[in-house]
Amino acid sequence: MFFLKELPTESMVKEYVSKTGVGNSETITGALSMMRKASQLIRLVDAYFSSHNLSQLKFLILVVIDREPNIESLRQSEINQRLDVSKPVLNRSVSSLLETGLLKRIEDKEDYRAHKLALTEKGKSTLKKIMPEYFKIISEFMNKQI
Repeated sequence: MFFLKELPTESMVKEYVSKTGVGNSETITGALSMMRKASQLIRLVDAYFSSHNLSQLKFLILVVIDREPNIESLRQSEINQRLDVSKPVLNRSVSSLLETGLLKRIEDKEDYRAHKLALTEKGKSTLKKIMPEYFKIISEFMNKQI
C-alpha cells in the first residue's frame, strides 16, 4: 500500500533529486502517481473481497487453480510458485479456504504421499458470482483515470 494522500509537489521532487543526485524528477513523480493510483484501486478491490468474506490472496488462490485450462487441481507448491507470498501466508489462506468449503483436498495420483487442491462447486460458483463486479470495479476505476 502507498499511504500518501497528497503526493510531493514537483518542486519537492526536483529538490530531492538535486540533493541526492539520483533519478529523474519526471520519472519519480510518475512512479509516485502510479503507486498512489494502484493503492486506491487495491483498497476498492479489498473492500469488495471483504464483502464476500475473501481477501485478495484467497481470491487469487481460487483464480490460479481455476485458470489452468486442462488441470482441475494443483499442489500447494505449484500455487506458491504462481503467487508472490510466503509459504506460511499461503498455508493460512489455503487452510481458511478449506474450512469455508471453497477448496478441497484430493489425492495426488502421481505421489500417494501428497495431495492437490481443487475448487469445490461452492468455490466455482463464488468465482463466477464475484468476477463480473471485480472486473467492473477495475474497469470503472481505470476509465476515471483516463
